[in-house]
Amino acid sequence: MPFDHGSFALTICPLSSPLPDDFLKKLQAASAGKLEDVAEEPEIGWVSGRFLLETEINETTSICGGHLYLNLRKAERKIPASLLNAICRRDELAYMKANETFSVPRQEKKRIREDAVKRNLMKMPPVISGTPIVVDRALNVLYAGTGSLSQVDQIVSAFVSQLGVEPIPMTVGELMLKLFKEEAGALPSLSFSKNASAAGMDFTPGRDFLTWLWYYSELNGGELEIENCGRFQVGIEGPLTFGFSAEAKGAEESVVKKGCPQLAAEAKAALAVGKKLKKAKVLLARDQDVWTFTFDADRFTFSGLSLPEGEEMDRESYFAERVEYLHVFHRAIEEYFRKFAESVTGETRAEVEKDIKHWAEDRESF
Repeated sequence: MPFDHGSFALTICPLSSPLPDDFLKKLQAASAGKLEDVAEEPEIGWVSGRFLLETEINETTSICGGHLYLNLRKAERKIPASLLNAICRRDELAYMKANETFSVPRQEKKRIREDAVKRNLMKMPPVISGTPIVVDRALNVLYAGTGSLSQVDQIVSAFVSQLGVEPIPMTVGELMLKLFKEEAGALPSLSFSKNASAAGMDFTPGRDFLTWLWYYSELNGGELEIENCGRFQVGIEGPLTFGFSAEAKGAEESVVKKGCPQLAAEAKAALAVGKKLKKAKVLLARDQDVWTFTFDADRFTFSGLSLPEGEEMDRESYFAERVEYLHVFHRAIEEYFRKFAESVTGETRAEVEKDIKHWAEDRESF
């Protein structure tokens, strides 16, 4: 499973309150049923974090390294598209032969398809998929192994209805409330180009943060001292996705990925016309520890997150170590955001914005 090893997608969700004392009992009551009982509608329920067939939720199966580790499993029966099309075509040909016609009316095609699904769906084995989650109960935060908004919504809905606890996905707005007791609107809309004004631009604070992070990474290696965590450095790597407005598509959005994208003339040109970074690969380092990930600034989610190599050997300790690396990553993102917000809202805002425009205009490119 993703949190055990390898890279994974991540959405960070602080919890509105601690889990209730009987959380395992409540989760067991909402566990996934038997696969043979799956009918026409998809069945969603909890299974352990170990594998998708383990429906017992208890201390042994679902607590690892002191952390709650589960999957929200979806099971559904599906007829493969090629098989369903073949069945329908066979039945349509039979209809045309019986009725001595060269075509099948639209309504009859619909009836044939519905009948084919009804006759064959329950013959299909259930298809299962799972969205992994880890809850660090000491820090009261849920880590969801997905960047899908719909999957996160399912997890939020399940926790609220089953446990009375709401996972709150990390966003610019939530970070502003947590760190500054301010709304997201307290952040200015920034311009990173001398040729483009912030006036009239869409309010895209996530992109402002990512573009600022690129600037900050080249200013002094992106160094930042974080209390109880150490000194970090950050770097931006390609591919780089730029965009104008929040709904930018086509020519409004551009991707630079060949060679060294950070120094490409296309990247400099994108900044010059007022585009901002929408998505980029980021490297975060602390001494020998390295985190790499792709940051989606609009969704504030992370994909391809790779954690530092651990030292622990047994499963429980190894898992606890990986969750600790997740916590450190969480802290680092928050503190870099705090640095960004303080830079662009404080007395030095005008100077910082001026420096960023110089950085965008004078940067080397080829």
